[in-house]
Amino acid sequence: MTHYIAVVHQEGESAFGLHFPDVPGCFSAADDLDDILANANEALALHLEGEDPPEARPIDAVRADVDVMCDLAEGAFLVTVPFHPE
Repeated sequence: MTHYIAVVHQEGESAFGLHFPDVPGCFSAADDLDDILANANEALALHLEGEDPPEARPIDAVRADVDVMCDLAEGAFLVTVPFHPE
């Protein structure tokens, strides 16, 4: 099983948005924080369906990414999302 790191962000009272630094173009959102993980799993499954999954970096490498550091400085947080290729 592969785990991807997602960057979760929210501005004001808006929905939570997320993107995957290691899976360009894959993003999702949820109105409720409790739905973030399920929506992220679904987004990964749909985005990577029939594709070779990209390499997932460890969390320390993702944290060291300049763009991710900027997101974190603006209040974003990271979640680990398991990916089960079928």
